[in-house]
Amino acid sequence: MDWIFLCLVIFLFVLAVSDLWVGVSNDAVNFLNSAIGSRAAGFRTIIVIAAMGVFFGAIMSNGMMDIARHGIFRPEQFSFQELMFIFLAVMVTDIILLDVFNSLGMPTSTTVSMVFELLGATFGLTILKMVSADAGLGFSDYMNTEKALSVIMAIFVSVAIAFVTGLLVQYISRILFTFQYKGKLRYKIGIFGGIAVTAIVYFMLIKGTKDLTFMTPELKLWIRENTWTLLLCCLCGFTVLMQVLYWLKVNVFKVVVLIGTFALATAFAGNDLVNFIGVPLSGFASYQDYVLSGSSDPSAHMMGVLNEKASTPFVFLLGSGIVMVMALALSKKAHKVTETEINLARQDESDEMFGTSRVARSMVRWGNSVGAFFSRITPESVGKWIDSRFDKNEIEMEEGAAYDLVRASVNLVVASLLIALGTSLKLPLSTTYVTFMVAMSTSLADRAWGRESAVFRITGVLSVIGGWLLTAAVAFACAFILALVMYFGGNIAAILIVLAGLAALIHNNINFKHKEGRKEQDTVNRILTSHDRNAAWTIFAGYLADSETDFLKMISACYEKVTDGLMTENVRILRKSTIELKREKVNFKNLRKKMTLCLRSSETERALKKSAWFHMLFNSMEQLYYSLRRIAEPSYEHIDNNFSPIPEDYSKDFAAKRDMLLELMNFIADKCRSGDFEAVRESDPRTEFLQKEFSDMRKVLIRDMSTKDMNLSVAYLYLNLLQESEQMAIEIRQLSRATRKFQVG
Repeated sequence: MDWIFLCLVIFLFVLAVSDLWVGVSNDAVNFLNSAIGSRAAGFRTIIVIAAMGVFFGAIMSNGMMDIARHGIFRPEQFSFQELMFIFLAVMVTDIILLDVFNSLGMPTSTTVSMVFELLGATFGLTILKMVSADAGLGFSDYMNTEKALSVIMAIFVSVAIAFVTGLLVQYISRILFTFQYKGKLRYKIGIFGGIAVTAIVYFMLIKGTKDLTFMTPELKLWIRENTWTLLLCCLCGFTVLMQVLYWLKVNVFKVVVLIGTFALATAFAGNDLVNFIGVPLSGFASYQDYVLSGSSDPSAHMMGVLNEKASTPFVFLLGSGIVMVMALALSKKAHKVTETEINLARQDESDEMFGTSRVARSMVRWGNSVGAFFSRITPESVGKWIDSRFDKNEIEMEEGAAYDLVRASVNLVVASLLIALGTSLKLPLSTTYVTFMVAMSTSLADRAWGRESAVFRITGVLSVIGGWLLTAAVAFACAFILALVMYFGGNIAAILIVLAGLAALIHNNINFKHKEGRKEQDTVNRILTSHDRNAAWTIFAGYLADSETDFLKMISACYEKVTDGLMTENVRILRKSTIELKREKVNFKNLRKKMTLCLRSSETERALKKSAWFHMLFNSMEQLYYSLRRIAEPSYEHIDNNFSPIPEDYSKDFAAKRDMLLELMNFIADKCRSGDFEAVRESDPRTEFLQKEFSDMRKVLIRDMSTKDMNLSVAYLYLNLLQESEQMAIEIRQLSRATRKFQVG
């Protein structure tokens, strides 16, 4: 039977490699975003610096492996077989859970996932052991509840502390430097740079190096006893150095951001490594102890050996560092996760990734009320002075950046200090939680959440926080279930679960690659961040044509389904079509906002000439949408109430004209897709013919209503259908003209 456990240990290490890759894809957001969002350096330079930090931290770290060994459960109460089931449940749940979040572009906490997976799996087996045992042991005898509770409380309290601290520090920093900071540095930059770099050094000493393998007890004691002396020397030395660099025309803010990126990457690899390889290494240590004991019963060999302090072999740290660096450089999902936080923190308007929610709308109204109250009680002169410090008319920001270097520096320094403080107080904070909330609070302090974007940004923040809570709940439940399945199913169930987890992971990665090829977000970002205005215009024109094609195809398909559903009295089709149209309203609004932002980022002179046709095009698309809504909703209500159908002779007459309108919409869509805009006429005679036909049919109906005994409900419904179809023909003509003028000239 030993060979089965050897296979399971090998599986654990295979999953550990995958978990390292997935974990770095998720946690890269912690140390990359400030540098990428502010354009402190080129993307490759940032990746190289972060990779050096990651590798340095990984190979020299012993991490916090004790959390995985005895921080959640009491190993002396569990057998080797039971702990192997717990470890397998944790790893399978972890890689799938994190990979799903990364594919959605949502940052989540690897600390939360690992802690709650260990809690869930341990809780499941603890219940079984308490039910079957006669020893009278309680939860606290099987689970390290005190340590687990401190981890959970520290994680969630840190969210509020990080947000408030980041808000205050950024507000003060912005008043000090303003958005036109380059002309206001003088001697302030030396002091700011000295404080910032000293804070980062403190962070590395306290947080990043406390568990490095070369740190002897004597060296740790010396650092602890001389911390304040070291910090004072660093403050004086770095203040002078930063001032000299400023006189030498070096951008000190970029230096601070890049040093902070290295420091956070080092600490991440050195201390969060337990989240990725802590469980597999604990499984390996358990297997070694089981084999050395000579025991033949894995269900009877208890694992008190895990209470000993962890000592991680260097070869595992080296291998982990290599995998983490490769993931950082090659993972597309890492880039996608950074995109979420950067967009939420962007200084200007952007393509908002999230919609709105009732809670966000209420919070915005409350925030506006609080802001208005403080505006009333603040002296007018003070208010004007503060507003002048937040004047963004001439903001100094790197081209294509989401925010400036002042905010990026504050992000890194505040996050570093808070994590260092938590560590000094022995509170295991989540780097993801702290860095994300600091980034959100500094963007709020910078007034980046304007009235047009605040509700979207708050919804995004709430979505990410909700994702963290969901991570905890799902991690606990999944690990709980998997542990129970393996407990009752034995080794066979364990192997099947691991294989199923690997298969799901491979399938999810394949789907992600396929989705990424179709995502329009890449196109929008290319336009918004392009340095070549002509190239941006070319991309924008193609993107607009593709979007127009998709819109017309959607409208024509829905128009056909709605009218068919009305004529055939199919309430199911009408219900689905009405719901689909309501959903499309959000998509259309987002599309128009994206297009307007892209138009601003395209070639200025040409954009000014074409803007009128651009807005006419979208107005026509909007009217087409609302005309179809005004057809669909009354039709659904009519058929749902089982009212009389439209007479057959009217239906046949209408169907012929409807098919011509569908053919016209599909014709324009196909020409837009192929780029043959010359074939799109400014005044297509077919639209004029259809307009006249629908008008004549409407006149016939009105005459019939006066001379014949007609059902008025049916007559009004059909009259509405003809009026809106006529309006759609008019809008198609306007859309054709605007399309040709915009694309051809």
